[in-house]
Amino acid sequence: MSEHEKNPASKAQQPPEAAPTPDSNQAPDTTPNSQPAGAETAAEPAQAAPPEAEEAATEETTAEKAKERKDWFGKKAREAEALKARLDAAENKAVEAKNQLLRTAAEYDNYRKRSAREADQKFNDGVSHAVNQILSILDTLDMAADAPCTDENYKKGVLMTLDKAAAALEKLGVTEIEADGQPFDPNLMNAVQQVPPEEGQQSGNVVRVFQKGYKIGDKIVRHATVVVAE
Repeated sequence: MSEHEKNPASKAQQPPEAAPTPDSNQAPDTTPNSQPAGAETAAEPAQAAPPEAEEAATEETTAEKAKERKDWFGKKAREAEALKARLDAAENKAVEAKNQLLRTAAEYDNYRKRSAREADQKFNDGVSHAVNQILSILDTLDMAADAPCTDENYKKGVLMTLDKAAAALEKLGVTEIEADGQPFDPNLMNAVQQVPPEEGQQSGNVVRVFQKGYKIGDKIVRHATVVVAE
C-alpha cells in the first residue's frame, strides 16, 4: 500500500487548485459570440402600437371625458334644482308674510274705523243728551217769538237768542229736521193729527209742525211732531 493510501487525511488537507486569473494585459474578447443572450433583441427599437389599439384607447379616453362632462352637468343640474327649491320656499314664505301683513293692516284699519265710529257715537250720545235738556227752553223761545207782542225790543231779543242757539247747535253738528211741507217720514217724524188737505196741499205731506225735530248726523235727537194732510 502506498503512503497516500495509508494516510487519506493528508490528501484531504491539501488546498484546492486556484482558478486561473485573467491576464490584465490580455484584450477582452469582442467577438460576436462573446455578447450575452438577448442583448441584440434589447437593442432593437420598440415596434409601434397597432392602429386598433390606438383607436380603442382614443375611444376610451373620449368616453371617460363624456362621462365626466355628464357627471358635471348632472351635478350642476341637481344644484340648480336644490337652489330653485330653496328660492320657491323663500318666495312662498315672502308671499305668506306679505299676506299676513296685509291682513294685519286691514284688521288695524277696520279697528281704527270702528274705534272712530264708536268715539263719534259716544260723542253724539253725549251731545244728544245735553241738547235734549235745553230743547224745552228752545221750544218756549219759539212760542214766545210766534206770540203777538207790542214790544219790538223784547221780540227782537227773543229772535236773537234763537239765532245764537241755532248757531251753537250747528257747531255741535245738530241740525233741524226739515218737516214743514215735506212728505211724512216715520223715521224722522211723529204724526199727532191728520186733517183734510187744503187747496194746494198734497195728501201725505206735513201741513203743520207742532214741535221741531233735531238730529246729529243719522242719529235722531228728537222726532218732529207734525200734522199730516189726509
